[in-house]
Amino acid sequence: MEEYTTHSENETKALGAVMAGRLKKGAVVALSGDLGVGKTMFVKGIAEGLGIIEPILSPTFTLLRQYPGLNHFDVYRIDDPQELAEIGFEEFLEDEALTVIEWAELIDELLPKDIIQVTMTRGTDEDTRMITIEGV
Repeated sequence: MEEYTTHSENETKALGAVMAGRLKKGAVVALSGDLGVGKTMFVKGIAEGLGIIEPILSPTFTLLRQYPGLNHFDVYRIDDPQELAEIGFEEFLEDEALTVIEWAELIDELLPKDIIQVTMTRGTDEDTRMITIEGV
């Protein structure tokens, strides 16, 4: 387990970029944390680390956004985890692309055992984040 503290959105993004360089093709990253804690900013860093230049947008209302080498899920609005089966979720997990899932704790039963778990919490001030990474 690795623990980090970031003090700005840019530091959170930079940590994501560093992490991208440590991930294998096809890895699944499960992001957990409260609303507004910086999950999407972390994904922006991962995308930057992968060399993706197009803007990374939160897929909250679309469930999935795909970029070259990156599948970005946000399952916050999922009522039933089985809804993901309808879009072929398991196939994305077998893809060579990196799969990053925001609000992954809502679909624990669908995740493979060998995920990278990233848990984000707020620190003592508005900009500070405590980030725990397990499984890298």
